[in-house]
Amino acid sequence: MNFSCFSNLVRLHLPNHELNGSIPPQISILPQLRYLNLSSNNLAGELPSSLGNLSRLVELDFSSNNFINSIPPELSNLKNLVTLTLSDNSFSGPIPSALCHLENLRHLFMDHNSLEGALPREIGNMRNLESLDVSYNTLNGPIPRTLGRLAKLRSLILSRNAINGFIPLEIGNLTNLKDLQLISNILVGSIPSTIGFLSDLTNLDLSYNVINGSIPSQIGNLTNLEHLDLSSNILAGSIPSTFGFLSNLILLHLFDNQINGSISLEIGNLTNLCRLFLKGNKISGSIPISLGDLRNLAFLDLSNNQINGSIASSLKNCKYLTYLDLSYNNLSGQIPSQLHNLPSLSYVNFRYNNLSGFVPLQLPQPFDVSFTCDSLHGQRTNSPEIFQATVFEGNKDLHPDFSPTENFDLRYCIGSGGYGSVYRAQLPSGKLVALKKLHHREAEEPAFDKSLKNEVELLTQIRHRSIVKLYGFCLHQRCMFLVYEYMEKGSLFCALRNDVGAVELKWMKRAHIIKDIAHALSYLHHDCNPPIVHRDISSSNVLLNSEFKSFVADFGVARLLDPDSSNHTVLAGTYGYIAPELAYTMAVTEKCDVYSFGVVALETLMGRHPGDILSSSAQAITLKEVLDPRLPPPTNEIVIQNICTIASLIFSCLHSNPKYRPSMKFVSQEFLSPKRLLGGLEISFLELRNLGMHTNVGEITVPR
Repeated sequence: MNFSCFSNLVRLHLPNHELNGSIPPQISILPQLRYLNLSSNNLAGELPSSLGNLSRLVELDFSSNNFINSIPPELSNLKNLVTLTLSDNSFSGPIPSALCHLENLRHLFMDHNSLEGALPREIGNMRNLESLDVSYNTLNGPIPRTLGRLAKLRSLILSRNAINGFIPLEIGNLTNLKDLQLISNILVGSIPSTIGFLSDLTNLDLSYNVINGSIPSQIGNLTNLEHLDLSSNILAGSIPSTFGFLSNLILLHLFDNQINGSISLEIGNLTNLCRLFLKGNKISGSIPISLGDLRNLAFLDLSNNQINGSIASSLKNCKYLTYLDLSYNNLSGQIPSQLHNLPSLSYVNFRYNNLSGFVPLQLPQPFDVSFTCDSLHGQRTNSPEIFQATVFEGNKDLHPDFSPTENFDLRYCIGSGGYGSVYRAQLPSGKLVALKKLHHREAEEPAFDKSLKNEVELLTQIRHRSIVKLYGFCLHQRCMFLVYEYMEKGSLFCALRNDVGAVELKWMKRAHIIKDIAHALSYLHHDCNPPIVHRDISSSNVLLNSEFKSFVADFGVARLLDPDSSNHTVLAGTYGYIAPELAYTMAVTEKCDVYSFGVVALETLMGRHPGDILSSSAQAITLKEVLDPRLPPPTNEIVIQNICTIASLIFSCLHSNPKYRPSMKFVSQEFLSPKRLLGGLEISFLELRNLGMHTNVGEITVPR
């Protein structure tokens, strides 16, 4: 490329353009360049040292490419740099200490590489740093005490390395910190009491280290905490009663430590708690009655402790309880009959106690679920692309010593619903997959059996890059499960409702998520014969991989459209996403999915379900007012135009009359060649509604 023709170029923004080759040294003759984004391409080779001559650069993003070797120290010449993103490449060698002279840098992302050596002590010079992520590397050495100088730091992620030594006392100086993740390192010593000064923390994760000592009571000062994970360490002592002050806590994981003492009554103050995992400790005493005050509790695991007394009948108040594991304790007495009335309870384990009475769920005896060596790559079914997984019951001669989820142990569970649960599993090849297992109770219901088989039938026919892949399945009388492509980031629903995850979903990532859903639905409606209507498009059924690419999942109630029938059916779908006409016609058409898509797309922009904002009373609200407030408002013109294009199509999709909704093919094509929408983010909902079916007229001008 002849760069001399672009000497006055200020912004070079080419993410997701399938670029390959390397970056030529001649890029340095773009002296006016301020924004350089070549992320998510196929670029390779080394970064040229001449990049250091682009002295005006403010943002540099080379993430998600194939760059190798060391990070050039010449990048330290970019004194105006505010954001440096080198994530998801193959960079190796140490982090250049020279980079620590970038005193204006606010965001530094070097995660998912092969960087080694210690974090440089000079990092304390980066006084304006707000975000630092070096996770998923091979860094070692201690956490430098100089990190305590970074008073503006809001996010510190050092996870998945080999960092050793102590957590420095100076960590308590980072009083603006909201997210602290030191997962899976070799940290030793105790948790410093100074961590109690981090009053803005919402996420604290020190799991999978070698941390010892007791849990400092000062953690009770972190009243904004939503996620606290100290699991898989060697912590001892009791659970501090000050935990009762953590009223915003959603997740509390202390499992696999050496914690003793009893569960304090103050645990009942954590009324937002959804997951409480205390398994694998030395906890004694009885189950406190106050656990019944945790009305949002869905997962409770107290197994492998020394808990005695009876099961608290107050657990009947936990109406959302899905998993309950009290196994391997010293419990006695009658199992409370009230537990039979819990509507969501789908996993119960009371084994190895001294209990009497009826277990709330009559589950089969545990059995080993294993795959043959060639089960996912050699044993074919009638379909040329699908493989049959095999279940063996207790015959160890038939398979190697491999059980990917240890009898579907709760530790591997990554989601649950009315059908059963989804587990993360690793195959012998090292490949990660997701197992969607139907609970035994549901497996006996013909409707659930039909739903599972329907999903198998449809997914063996579907081939699209934005539809989740089915690798194998097992339809057995005692165990029914499907084997899917594993999605590291979980569902779109969960990503949007987690503040940390939502901030990762930048505006263009959200735009690409919406577009990929549209392309998948266009394929189902217009490229399959007969057409397929999903019928349950919701943010829970859109999954995200490690790169935040979206995939449509859960085809259990999907429907093949028969051109020779009325296609009437029973109502199916998720409340809040169902097209309004289904309430009175029960006639399934592709336009039902179009409406659901509109809701999901608007939810993705807003960061929450639109709810009543779809009503006529909200017509004066502008698009800018409803965008997710957890992200800064977009200022890039390309980003703004993408959001406006999406918004104009959303309101066409949400038309109350299905015949005025566009087809998904039209929506998909509009995303491939978008029309320019004038008016920007100040456009009102009323104006977007009035555009309606006029989204196919070249350039749209909104009257002001």
